Amino acid sequence: MNKSINKTAVLLIVLAAYTMIVLDISIVITALPKIHRTLDFSATALSWVQNAYLLAFGGLLLLGARAGDLVGRRRMLIIGLGVFTVASVAVGSAQSEVWLIGARAVQGAGAAILAPSTLALLQTSFDEGPERTRAVSYYAAVAGVASTVGLVVGGIFAGWLSWRVGFFINVPIGIAMMLAAPRYLPETTPRRGQADATGAVASTLGMTALVFGIVHSADAGWSDPITSVAVVGGLVLLVLFVANERRAPQPIMPLRLFRSRERSGAYLARLLFLGAMAPFWFFTTQWLQSVAGYSAVIAGLAFLPVTLPNFAAAMAIPRLTKRYGNPTVLVGGLLIAVVGMAWLSRLGADTDYLTGIALPMALIGIGQGGALGPLTAGGLTGVEPQDAGAAGGVTNVAHQIGGSLGLAVLVAVFAAADAPTLHGSALLAHRISASLSAGAVLLALALIVALAVRPRSPRRARAAQRAMATNETREHDAHQVLAVDRAGYTVVTA
Repeated sequence: MNKSINKTAVLLIVLAAYTMIVLDISIVITALPKIHRTLDFSATALSWVQNAYLLAFGGLLLLGARAGDLVGRRRMLIIGLGVFTVASVAVGSAQSEVWLIGARAVQGAGAAILAPSTLALLQTSFDEGPERTRAVSYYAAVAGVASTVGLVVGGIFAGWLSWRVGFFINVPIGIAMMLAAPRYLPETTPRRGQADATGAVASTLGMTALVFGIVHSADAGWSDPITSVAVVGGLVLLVLFVANERRAPQPIMPLRLFRSRERSGAYLARLLFLGAMAPFWFFTTQWLQSVAGYSAVIAGLAFLPVTLPNFAAAMAIPRLTKRYGNPTVLVGGLLIAVVGMAWLSRLGADTDYLTGIALPMALIGIGQGGALGPLTAGGLTGVEPQDAGAAGGVTNVAHQIGGSLGLAVLVAVFAAADAPTLHGSALLAHRISASLSAGAVLLALALIVALAVRPRSPRRARAAQRAMATNETREHDAHQVLAVDRAGYTVVTA
């Protein structure tokens, strides 16, 4: 550990970089209706403002982490900041649908380069123990705070200035951090190895094609040739991705991670959970502004009933899991989220905010805060040290891709929920209600998965986990020798 580094400066740079990433996921939510009107987006095309970012972010995240191993994490952080900053200018300057969506995809790619390096540099710059725990706690807290701030700030910019300001503000911050990084951030030693570029390209293109096909079906129908080609092509590419991961000497997603029943269940439940939560933000902001007539600023503030309980529940998770166990807390969080989403899905054109929106939002917030921590822990259950980085990467990919895929599915539900007797805001409310109902179904499926993989006997579960870990280690050591750097990413040394 380099004792001469300015740890306060390192922490500030890392937190500022991570804040940019999280902020640009949420800041666009309350700006969506303004973007819809300014650039004349269709209802289905509007979903790509989020999907383009999430797909590029999730699809390239594992490759970005691996690249940090190979060329150095400070260098990758600076590259990521540069890509993200230039893309932010392009987003803020967008004059058409294609321009904005393309720029958002580049932003997501920048985030995929930047995100792994932020946590890795944090871990390599702070000594293990209370010092690192405190730094990582600040890092984790940024996610909740930045998400809330993004909703409010995005509404303020969209309502009082322009939705474009929310992206232009990244420019001075990004430039300042790119100038500060070489001065204050330590560089990690590049490692020998190969990047699984084939796996990254196949997974990203496959998931993009699949999501495109689902969203395209909302306008053209499932019998449309473009829809069919996109969906089939996406599935074929994803099958090729899995086949590649079986053969790749250094896969970005080691398939042995899925041998654990509980771990696989955590990945699937996270995919379903985010498949419901990402559309929740997307559709609820449209109801608040386009049906209830709230301004962008008030709509941002209207999300406080979900964000504040979310933060409070997340803070209580360590105590609850210590007392009741991770599986029980997860089931409880998912159950509360299902109730909240089912309640919210009953909204209509004249729904009262307090009883029909705020109260179910509070339940959704508690459920989200109570479920994400246990889902993360479940995704790392029984993982050998050499696979810790890969398991964390798969968890993050399930998070981003789940949101993108779920949004695509619920946009298709939105378009299909026709009601000939309804018009205007009443029809919009009906379609939003149908989409949120589908979200409640996804949460219910996540709950069923969590119940199905919950260990029936803690003693037997621990014994099986130890046996599985031993077998995985033996099989893995027969093929290659692995070393793990201080940040937890897997590196092949021989």
